[in-house]
Amino acid sequence: MLKSADLPDTLSVFPLPGALLLPRSRLPLHVFEPRYLQMFEDALKTPQRLIGMVQPNPLPGSEGAVHSIGCAGRITQFSETEDGRYMITLTGVSRFRTKAENDGFCPYRRFEISWDGFERDLGPTETDSGFDRGQFLALLDRYFSTQQLSTDWDTIKEAEDELLINSLSMLLNFDPEEKQALLEAPSLETRRETLVTLIEYALRSGGEHKELLQ
Repeated sequence: MLKSADLPDTLSVFPLPGALLLPRSRLPLHVFEPRYLQMFEDALKTPQRLIGMVQPNPLPGSEGAVHSIGCAGRITQFSETEDGRYMITLTGVSRFRTKAENDGFCPYRRFEISWDGFERDLGPTETDSGFDRGQFLALLDRYFSTQQLSTDWDTIKEAEDELLINSLSMLLNFDPEEKQALLEAPSLETRRETLVTLIEYALRSGGEHKELLQ
């Protein structure tokens, strides 16, 4: 596990709408654009092997802007395809706050960043003392039925609080701004509350997202 002293002051970032990475969670990525292939290969040469995931900021007049809070992931697995693409897995390390963007000849984007305020991300697995699992699973069952989703209920029932809440936050088909709200939740409890709110809203609005969760 990385310690705060191991974390760099600058970070390469991958702006990708809807792709959410959370601490201690895993995000699979398919890398094929030349600039991001270069970013991946450069990251492998560093001791930490970190890449920052951020959401683009969709506000009018903010072309090219990204949200100020993202999450850094360590490259923990990768494989190369015959045509030079990479399938990689990032394991979430810590959230960060972007500061100034570094100008230069690098084909991808790099930012000066701050890790302040996210010290708990480097700590042990979080628990949620107010989590009513039975009530939550009943809500989730309604949501999956409405959205025509399927999953392994035995795995869900046995998952630890953090794994369950973070996995659902990353996998469910929420809008990028809703994903950002889940990322910025200061604790597992507030993330669970945000997740419940989003699920309840989706049930009321009767959305038609269809996916298969495995």
